Amino acid sequence: VFSKIFSHEALESYLPKIQLVIKDTLRAWSSNPESINVYHEAQKLTFRMAIRVLLGFRIPDEELGRLFEVYQQFVENVFSLPMDLPFSGYRRGIRARETLQKGLEKAIQEKLQNTQGKDYADALDILIESGKEHGKELTMQELKDGTLELIFAAYATTASASTSLIMQLLKHPRVLEKLREELRSKGILHNGCICEGSLRLDNINGLFYLDCVIKEVLRLFTPISGGYRTVLQTFELDGFQIPKGWSVMYSIRDTHDTAPVFKDVDVFDPDRFGQGRSEDKDGRFHYLPFGGGVRTCLGKHLAKLFLKALAIELASTSRFELATRTFPKITLVPVVHPVDGLKVKFFGLDSNQNEILTGTDAMLGATV
Repeated sequence: VFSKIFSHEALESYLPKIQLVIKDTLRAWSSNPESINVYHEAQKLTFRMAIRVLLGFRIPDEELGRLFEVYQQFVENVFSLPMDLPFSGYRRGIRARETLQKGLEKAIQEKLQNTQGKDYADALDILIESGKEHGKELTMQELKDGTLELIFAAYATTASASTSLIMQLLKHPRVLEKLREELRSKGILHNGCICEGSLRLDNINGLFYLDCVIKEVLRLFTPISGGYRTVLQTFELDGFQIPKGWSVMYSIRDTHDTAPVFKDVDVFDPDRFGQGRSEDKDGRFHYLPFGGGVRTCLGKHLAKLFLKALAIELASTSRFELATRTFPKITLVPVVHPVDGLKVKFFGLDSNQNEILTGTDAMLGATV
């Protein structure tokens, strides 16, 4: 089922919807007279993408905002100690999950009843159809569980990587300009505007420098630290025998930090993945932001597509600057993110890459 949900054809159909969600979000960020908390807003963005694009729910913005707050409560308490006390995080998580499931059930029922006006098959459509193909009508509980799993998969890690991307573009304006140059050379960016019809999946996959930028963000700021695997057969590692059936944890972050193929591991350098160097070409397990082996992250192609679409919009239609004196420190728990969320001021740009003034700013500028 998941191979269909994240297939090339599915990603092609999601892309215009992803672009629309990102455009609307950047427009809202740019129209805000104050700086925004990028990490918090990126969480809202990825949640909205999951709801609108992956699941195809037509939930009004106000209701979507309430659902996001409930979802955040659920995520914040999902790993609490299982102590069922009145004011415990566990109890708050349970209550949030119940509220969330009621909201999702309502959205699923409305979706099942209203199938008109759809121009693509979303992930939930594919999930439902797959059940029918195998002679099994999915129950409402199965649909709710599948929906929650898809939201969870698309939410925290993508918000983390989106925030890291924006931070690195702020820190490295030359990288941002080089991205713009690539977009111009490929006929995607012209006179400060994205050319209509130019952002197809194959075109985006052909943006080599953009791919290097996203790879480097995920190498240096891998959202999660590692993963677990079950030992299928006994093996020896550095003189220690690891028995079959044991659970082992592997560290993505330590792998990236110690892999001998990467030079100056602490430096943000997208060109390390360029054709002249290709530092990741030697060995299978030096670079694994999405895990490795048969249990690699199923949604990795969607996550990379989302990050590329975001980078293209940032390079094409936005100007943004750090709203604090210094860049914030980074914390690694529960996922990589800035401790203060990263305060950034966004400005809208016109077709000539000039800042668009708000009505008040324009009046103030005209005052003698």
